[in-house]
Amino acid sequence: MTNSTLSKDIAIADNIVPLVIIAPVRDEADLIQLTLDSMVSQTVKPIEWIIVDDGSKDGTADIVRAYAEKYPFIRLVQRPDRGFRKVGGGVVAAFKFGLTQILHQDYQYIAKLDGDMSFGPRYLELMFEQFQKDKKLAAVSGKVFREENGERVEEYIIDEHVAGQFKLYRRTAFEQIGGFVEEVLWDGIDIHTARMKGWRTASFYHTDAVLMHHRLMGSSDKNVYRGRLRWGRGIWFMGYHPLYALASSIFRMREKPLIIGGILIFAGYLGAAIKQAPRYDNPEFRQYLQTWQLSQIKKLFFKKAK
Repeated sequence: MTNSTLSKDIAIADNIVPLVIIAPVRDEADLIQLTLDSMVSQTVKPIEWIIVDDGSKDGTADIVRAYAEKYPFIRLVQRPDRGFRKVGGGVVAAFKFGLTQILHQDYQYIAKLDGDMSFGPRYLELMFEQFQKDKKLAAVSGKVFREENGERVEEYIIDEHVAGQFKLYRRTAFEQIGGFVEEVLWDGIDIHTARMKGWRTASFYHTDAVLMHHRLMGSSDKNVYRGRLRWGRGIWFMGYHPLYALASSIFRMREKPLIIGGILIFAGYLGAAIKQAPRYDNPEFRQYLQTWQLSQIKKLFFKKAK
């Protein structure tokens, strides 16, 4: 498939698609050029890419400005420095600020992109191919990998989920779910909300749809150990069923940091449960989530039993 074969409801001019991408970034000078080079090499390009500099103290803004001068679809907007990196909620707050800066209001697709990613030139083309095939597809991504000792290591997500690092949405679905919530696990809440409302979400394997993550997941704030504890508190907030939280924590023990990472996730969840920390204030969502999680556990159990 080439960009010229995209249907009229997607392609609007040669290699331009009605997509607005918003990239909240903070102190990404070491990595953002990889993301910029990936985007400008795409076979189909967004109508607008807003890079929200969320208080960087390094050369991030200067790097983006240099690209924006050369590529008109790239725009840099800046927010005042809050003084620290606010994981999860801060990213969404910066994304929401980016929404207020959109010039092309007739866009049909919206994406949130991290500034530490790289991907092949056909990535967007392949994502829009999926949208074209399925009108009930709310959001889509490729699979995420990182390089470790010269090899690709997968940052595993199930096929029904979409990579938080490059979250690409059909606009109608995004607006129906109310956008992203300013919480640590915003990128899980949105997916389950979309599915609860009758949409499909998906990530898929394809050699030309690989997302390379150049930072260990959960390590952007202080260290990965703190990130795993935060992850555990996040799944408590989101509404995870205890059995699924335990199963998920055990599964994550195989990822770095080996064993301890999974233990810390469950410790974060258990600590939040003991303290009766707040949960996502949507009982319908939490009920849907736990019903889905228990169904997944049953499927796994019966699969192993066979």
